[in-house]
Amino acid sequence: MGPEELVRLAVDAAEDGLAAGELPIGAVVVMGDEVIGRSYAREQSERRRLVHADLLAMEQADKALGRSRRTGPLRLALTLEPCLMCLGAAMALVVDEIYFGLEAPGDGAAGVPAVWRPAAPDADFSRIPPLTGGIHRALCLDQFRRYVAAAPESGYRTWAAGLASLPD
Repeated sequence: MGPEELVRLAVDAAEDGLAAGELPIGAVVVMGDEVIGRSYAREQSERRRLVHADLLAMEQADKALGRSRRTGPLRLALTLEPCLMCLGAAMALVVDEIYFGLEAPGDGAAGVPAVWRPAAPDADFSRIPPLTGGIHRALCLDQFRRYVAAAPESGYRTWAAGLASLPD
């Protein structure tokens, strides 16, 4: 599976979240060509903050993998640029590549590699995986615009409106 297919799977997961009244953020974790983690953001339904789509998908993948040997590269695809917390989780899981759709200028972590200076640069968990954005960006932007148009007034809607107002 290529990056476009991977992000498309994340877009589909985000669509499920949107249908459930959640923010339209979806993520998948793939090893080789097998999806081993899939989720959408669940802040509304779980009434918690640390239930980001990518974090939940990585937790599923971690449970599926355990300490077993990997049979292919581990890739994370999501609809929104990962935040710092989720980038750190991807590093701990030793994700090989990250692909995302829409940039998150206020709280995305794609700029971290430019300033990252780990104490143990050769350790797997110290390596930031390459991040590639802008894949299916228009689809991801459309999901945020649809969310903002339908969601009741809330902090989530206000935050999403900032993303929905990004230029095409």
